Amino acid sequence: MDKKPVIGITCAYTKQSLNSEGVYVHHDYHRAVIQAGGIPLLLPAADQPTLNAYFELCDGFILSGGEDIDPAFFGEARHPKLGFVYHDRDAAEFYLTQLLLERKKPFLAICRGIQILNVVCGGSLYQDIPSQLTTAHPHSQITHRSNTFHPVMITENSKLYQIFQKTSLDVNSLHHQSIKAVGKDLETVAVAADGVIEAVEVQNHPFGIGVQWHPESMASKDVLTQQLFQSFIQAAYQNGFSADRLHIS
Repeated sequence: MDKKPVIGITCAYTKQSLNSEGVYVHHDYHRAVIQAGGIPLLLPAADQPTLNAYFELCDGFILSGGEDIDPAFFGEARHPKLGFVYHDRDAAEFYLTQLLLERKKPFLAICRGIQILNVVCGGSLYQDIPSQLTTAHPHSQITHRSNTFHPVMITENSKLYQIFQKTSLDVNSLHHQSIKAVGKDLETVAVAADGVIEAVEVQNHPFGIGVQWHPESMASKDVLTQQLFQSFIQAAYQNGFSADRLHIS
């Protein structure tokens, strides 16, 4: 690639003290994008005109991990085990994801990202796997996030299979929520041994993939995970050339 595609990465919220708060994203996200040949751009939650500008500026997007999603977005009351929610981010990513679906711009939805994708498509979530899906295995590892924790089974007629060329993949796991009812126009393409949905793909979309694990934290060492990011960056490159507008080479 002569030019590098610009990849927008959505951000979480963090508050360290009374006078220290703001946007946050784990450094593995932008490191994985750079490693795969993209230009990372961190995107704080914003109003719709600003989100429209983000959309035009970036060639592809990563919907990153972070806070729980407010169940009001899928018509449920809050479960007692629901974690911190940040309504501004929910609203911003809901709108941004709608744009990505409607205008078919490449995106990779990771952890919380696959969940927001599912909700936007009309699906629902388990707000807390341990208390709502008691047959599930543990899905929140206590070892470093770069370590794998359990395998997922991948459907053969899927983009993920085309990328990995494997029907089983060992992944990490750092979540207590997951997809319950799958949203419209989404296809389940990977599951854990306990049946928890681990990946979905958007039908009739050039690159709309959601994964429940954290590939960004495996990408520095795992060749297969690197192929996922390379495929995403290639799709973003083919989509457009924001780098030309920014004079980045």
